[in-house]
Amino acid sequence: VQLQASGGGLVQAGGSLRLSCVASGLTFRHYVMAWFRQTPGKEREHVASISWSGDNTGYVDSVKGRFTASRDNAKNTVYLQMNSLKPEDTAVYYCAAGNNWPPGVRPSEYEHWGQGTLVTVSS
Repeated sequence: VQLQASGGGLVQAGGSLRLSCVASGLTFRHYVMAWFRQTPGKEREHVASISWSGDNTGYVDSVKGRFTASRDNAKNTVYLQMNSLKPEDTAVYYCAAGNNWPPGVRPSEYEHWGQGTLVTVSS
């Protein structure tokens, strides 16, 4: 199983980025997909989850209204559209695959992980 995240970069506050995560080696449509983020010295934080079909999503309060998760099961890809970015969104973002809905918010509840992509938001 491999989850390959991409799309991170440096952006000014108020800007946008779109993260992608391509999955291989698993039956993608059978997995709930999630995005987590982590900064140095802090625990990995759940950001967003999307259900198997993409009909349902869940977000941490701090990104509601700004971030949108979506997926394309034909492309084995999950996305995170991030708008109105803030400096506090700076982190390494990880995609993860799990089985539970409602989605778990603990990293231990997810079975497979990507390698992370760095998002830096300058003020």
